[in-house]
Amino acid sequence: MSSRDSVQIPDDRDFDQFRTECNSEAGWHLTYHRSGIAVWIQMLEAEKSLQKIKCRMDCKDISAEILYDVLHDIEYRKKWDTNVIETFDIGKLTVNADVGYYAWKCPKPLKNRDVITLRSWLPMDSDYIIMNYSVKHPKYPPRKDMVRAVSIQTGYLIQGKGAKNCSLTYLAQVDPKGSLPKWVVNKSSQFLAPKAMKKMYKACLKYPDWKQKHGPHFKPWLYPEQNPLASLALSDLSIQHADSLENIDESSLAEGKEEPRAEGSDEDSVN
Repeated sequence: MSSRDSVQIPDDRDFDQFRTECNSEAGWHLTYHRSGIAVWIQMLEAEKSLQKIKCRMDCKDISAEILYDVLHDIEYRKKWDTNVIETFDIGKLTVNADVGYYAWKCPKPLKNRDVITLRSWLPMDSDYIIMNYSVKHPKYPPRKDMVRAVSIQTGYLIQGKGAKNCSLTYLAQVDPKGSLPKWVVNKSSQFLAPKAMKKMYKACLKYPDWKQKHGPHFKPWLYPEQNPLASLALSDLSIQHADSLENIDESSLAEGKEEPRAEGSDEDSVN
């Protein structure tokens, strides 16, 4: 799945390969293991900031079905994901594949990134997989105020462990398009990734109550007939190759200070 010449919708074999890689330990370096969360990295090119990162979290008192819904629900993501700048769906390809836009905040003083991806999903027995890779869409070229990153392969594996427990594995191979300082790589694996997983866990605990007040029966990822998106043709899209995008050298930037959060602005308060 990592070297594509054309835009294709993943098939069962691609989902199987993704699940196998999520469960594999070979070639991974454990960098964090605490409170039910583990993080591994796999450096691919020492000279660049290209790496794979894998995070796994045990989710107690959360069913696989709820976690799957939270990862899909774009309106809820806007509530709990404090890293999101803007996110929206562009169009649907099939009953289990669409194209979307996501822009996120990067640690200061780095430039913020955005990405356009082809996303696909599939329930597999008691497991669920959501995965994506970068594509180009003619109506959404790179923005001047963002660095267009490239998702080579990113996704989630949810594994059900009974009625109320599951585990979540996040696997990402992303080219951030730029020479990043080493503190960014270290901060990602030691701080940012575990923090993001904990935030997602708290969001899952609050999701059932939130969803009851916000279209409780609207779940187009489960019920394709509810999907309001316009259809896209694969011919509208092309592969987003990293070498066609501008490289930004941020390797010399020192880590900036995080802005203090105002009282009462806790991201955990989802209403």
